[in-house]
Amino acid sequence: MKKDKIKFGVIGVGRIGKVHVENLVNQIPETEVVAVSDVFPSELEKIKQKYNIAASFSDYKALLNNPEIDAIAVCTPTDTHYQIILDAAKAGKHIFCEKPIDLAIEKINTINAAVKKSGVKLMVAFNRRFDPNFAKVHEIVKAGKIGEPHVLKITSRDPAPPPEQYVRSSGGIFLDMTIHDFDMARFLVGSEVTEVYAKGNVLVDKMFKKVGDLDTAITVLTFKNGAIGTIDNSRQAIYGYDQRVEVFGSEGMVTVANNRPDNHIYFNREGTHTALPLYFFMERYMDSYLNEMKAFVHSLQNEKPLPVDGKDGLQAVVIGLAAMKSVKENRPVQLNEILSN
Repeated sequence: MKKDKIKFGVIGVGRIGKVHVENLVNQIPETEVVAVSDVFPSELEKIKQKYNIAASFSDYKALLNNPEIDAIAVCTPTDTHYQIILDAAKAGKHIFCEKPIDLAIEKINTINAAVKKSGVKLMVAFNRRFDPNFAKVHEIVKAGKIGEPHVLKITSRDPAPPPEQYVRSSGGIFLDMTIHDFDMARFLVGSEVTEVYAKGNVLVDKMFKKVGDLDTAITVLTFKNGAIGTIDNSRQAIYGYDQRVEVFGSEGMVTVANNRPDNHIYFNREGTHTALPLYFFMERYMDSYLNEMKAFVHSLQNEKPLPVDGKDGLQAVVIGLAAMKSVKENRPVQLNEILSN
């Protein structure tokens, strides 16, 4: 797609949709947002006026019918992704979609087949791949600087639980929260996951038990190359958004700590004091949201492969479903069990 400006439509202008509109309008000069769509008229009008966007639609299908639009960003709830993506592919629009693509393997396979048939590109928004810290870890591991990866450790803890209404439609901790870590595990180790063993409990808020979910989990991953990974998750770290990674290998180790508002360390008689981690994911990952959209645009402009595609989206969901099965049945689960169902 050799164009000076790639024209976008953004479907869904909630919290993450606003971030993408801001980046497309003000941070990426190669793009232009020509239309937005949302089911909430007041939010839609605010965004249209704030960014001087030409068109707005309550029905996303009207946006897809706009011949000006080259690509869309799908920022709606997960249960709407399936139909929007199929309609967008049929309309010949390239697609940037928030994770997960869908919660069902069959639907993801249908999506990937439709995208392939239509010839459009589909990028799944696993933004953490584009965080400068984690991207550096990936670069070091891929370059062989730590030798063969042996052990991966990921800590991913939210500062506070999401509301019950959100949790009920989220797909659960493994398909909503840990799915980022499953993708990060594949990205950092550079090998596919073959087995999952997960344990979980409700230790933070009884609401999770009421809706049939977990708020605390440990997942052990076995990779095809023999490496072993652990992921620990909690829905409530009272000190902030806890995001740490370590990859240990035959020739060394690489790790990244939490981002903080500043790097001061204060010493006194009582001990050592420093700033808490950034509290909210929107603060922690703002750079990554911009970087992932730039990568999508670069792929379209230069007709290059996408850094994250529908196959990556499928694998993360498969690992998540294996983790759910593992907790339920209290045993390790091979990924081919999930794929063969």
